[in-house]
Amino acid sequence: MPTPEPTIERLLTEDFFARHPDEAADQLELSTPAEAAEILAQLSPRIASAAFRRVAPAKAVDILGESDREQALPLLRDLDPPQAGALLSSLSEQQRQELLAGVAPAEARQLRSLMDYPADSAGRLMDPRIAVFRPGMTAEAALERLRSLRQGRRFSDLLLVDEEGRLSGTVPLHEVVLAEPDSLLTALVAGPPAAVSAFATREEVVTTLESHQLANIPVIDYDAKPVGSIRLAELVSAVETELSADLVSITGASKDERALSPVGFAVRKRLPWLQINLLTAFVAASVVGLFEDTIAQFTALAVLLPVVAGQSGNTGAQALAVVLRGLALREITLRHWPRIVTKEFSTGLVNGLGVALVTCAGVYVWSGSTGLVLVIGIAMVLSMAIAGVAGALIPVVLSMLGQDPAQSSSIVLTTVTDVFGFFSFLGLAAVFSALL
Repeated sequence: MPTPEPTIERLLTEDFFARHPDEAADQLELSTPAEAAEILAQLSPRIASAAFRRVAPAKAVDILGESDREQALPLLRDLDPPQAGALLSSLSEQQRQELLAGVAPAEARQLRSLMDYPADSAGRLMDPRIAVFRPGMTAEAALERLRSLRQGRRFSDLLLVDEEGRLSGTVPLHEVVLAEPDSLLTALVAGPPAAVSAFATREEVVTTLESHQLANIPVIDYDAKPVGSIRLAELVSAVETELSADLVSITGASKDERALSPVGFAVRKRLPWLQINLLTAFVAASVVGLFEDTIAQFTALAVLLPVVAGQSGNTGAQALAVVLRGLALREITLRHWPRIVTKEFSTGLVNGLGVALVTCAGVYVWSGSTGLVLVIGIAMVLSMAIAGVAGALIPVVLSMLGQDPAQSSSIVLTTVTDVFGFFSFLGLAAVFSALL
């Protein structure tokens, strides 16, 4: 009795996939996701997995989306953990929940853990929806594969992998477009590939992008297999988001608070820091109290006190903003703190001299007192120089202590600048009281 036609086709397909998994993966990538899922469903899990692990991640995600849970889980289990984690993170939340609902809790936890990377690492910043190609593929075949991928993804470089799936080179997309149709991709590789580990810090990513003058860079796992890609534009966007959050947090508000957040949430996040600010304000006020007799004797000091405090506060805020931005953009590290402090002290000193000259002229016209001019001039220079040092040191010290350098830095800075501003001005007034 002859074997039915479908069974013969299935046996031939299974034999082809078992003997030639690379060519089988090429066939899956040229098929629609639904067709590829249907082909894999006819094969044994072992043979299907051998071809599936060679499929480009971008296509593999689409195939998983078209597969039912019983078919998708064996494919995921047979992948290397980093590759499985990258594919899972590319699926929608609903698709992940449907997949994980069919496995034991312990296995579900393990699969979820594959999607986790340390905060601020390349794994958190990367886009796992990448396409990989084999060096022996022609430019025409590579372009045809790109057209078959789901729309909405941007490709600037083609990632080439060897027989083991390890990254072997990159080819700019424009080189493929301009090449002869029968040109092999391996002939278009310019040099050894630049890549970063999925566990590399953002500082390392930025350094690699800058040193190689790249617009995007592949992310690889421990076995040098590509699991994602980071684009410079998206990295800059992430930094801008962090900087905007830092601008909120330095005032004591929460990074999680938005303009339309509920009143209760805003109060819970802000009130504790306002209470701390109240305490620091009393510290600054106590400094003024030490010179109560001097102020009572020379009332002009009370009028000019906010001028000194205001200028020193603005100087410290400028230094704080520059250092916070440098830390966020990884322009500086903790080892640069001596240079930072020296620079901000010098800047504050020179700016203090410039501001003091204008202030002294105004105070002399207003009061006619050379003693008062001398006191406020020296106090202005000292307080602004100290404020520059404080603005530079506060975020650096917080970073050394393992704390968020942006968290409520302005509250600490205000206390420091007020205390030193008040003390320098009133202390000098007490010393030179005979000239006032």
